[in-house]
Amino acid sequence: MSTIETDHTTGQRWAYPLLIALLAAAMGVSGAPAPLYGLYEVRWHLAPITTTLVFAAYAVAALGAVLVAGQASDKYGRKPLLLGAAAGMIAGLVVFMTAHGVAALFVARALHGAAVGTAVVVGSAALLDLRPARGARTGHLTGIMLNAGIAVTVLAASVLAQFAPHPYVAPYAAVATVILVLLVGLLAMIEPHAARTGRASGRLRLTRPHVPSSIAADFRFAVLGIMAAWSVLGVYLSLFPTFAGQKTGVHSLVFGGAVVAAMAGSGALSQAVGGRLAAKRAAIIGDFGTAVALGLSVLALDSGHAVLVGAAAALMGLSFGLAFGGSLRHLGSVVPAGQRGQVMSAYYVLGYIAMIVPTILAGWAATTWGLEAVFPWFSLAVAIACLTAGTLGLSARGPREQPSLPLVAGSAG
Repeated sequence: MSTIETDHTTGQRWAYPLLIALLAAAMGVSGAPAPLYGLYEVRWHLAPITTTLVFAAYAVAALGAVLVAGQASDKYGRKPLLLGAAAGMIAGLVVFMTAHGVAALFVARALHGAAVGTAVVVGSAALLDLRPARGARTGHLTGIMLNAGIAVTVLAASVLAQFAPHPYVAPYAAVATVILVLLVGLLAMIEPHAARTGRASGRLRLTRPHVPSSIAADFRFAVLGIMAAWSVLGVYLSLFPTFAGQKTGVHSLVFGGAVVAAMAGSGALSQAVGGRLAAKRAAIIGDFGTAVALGLSVLALDSGHAVLVGAAAALMGLSFGLAFGGSLRHLGSVVPAGQRGQVMSAYYVLGYIAMIVPTILAGWAATTWGLEAVFPWFSLAVAIACLTAGTLGLSARGPREQPSLPLVAGSAG
């Protein structure tokens, strides 16, 4: 009897929902500090560029994990890497809880980037191991839960930071408790990857990014979608909560957390509904919708009305979810089966560059001229990218879409 069958016949049907919960919690870990960045800025007199560099440390570490974790789990099994990822998340949370300076924030975020990137890549592969015949549903469900994990965790963290006795400890302690429970479940889980090679010879190597010319147009369309979407996500998770509070005069951690939660929660909703649309159509609607949402966000912030800012964030999430989820599903439908690793390496390299570079530039510009002066220009640049992606999608006639296997559905935050 194979390991895959054993997972379904020996009482371990819980392994599948356990891994879904782990992915949601991992993305929650990625977003947990978002509502607290304003506190750190006041506590240690941090400039916006410092905040965005801390965020970039996460993205750089996650990128490295995305490129190597899948191959490592193929050789040595999913379970060891998932255990290591859970332990890394807890370690990063402990560093946050004991932080006495900005250096600790860099260490914690680097730990979380590596851990979350590993968890998302390996967890997605393990879900396929457990239920290979339900790949499309797994990919759809994973995308929803990743966004839901960010929304729930950010909102809970902001409430605890606002009202708990120890605002720099309580949010991370709560998240660490959840991860610890999941770690216990992982210890009891049977290794889901029956074909692992154990002590395989040869060193692990990064997958070389490469895009076949036959899907170049589809790749440009899909990658512009993720680059625009993740540029928005980077700013929302680093600078936007504090900026929204400044513009509306609502100096509450809960408000900042609610704005991010509205964006991520509506992103989960749009992915749930958008899964019924054809992938390319969903991505095109999301691309144009994100451009509109960016413009409305600028107007909402200028109005100073908290309700309008929250509504604009929710609209941003709806369009963001369609753009990201649709782009990923479309690329998965056209990429040749034998070149998935190379194409997805290129996809995520560019995606993380889009998260890192614009966020750092926005932080530098905000430090120099102020975020109020910079945000409209940032929004305009990303809106142009969104419009370009949508236009490419309307004009390109790529290969006919085929049913796709789920690719890695996230690791943004």
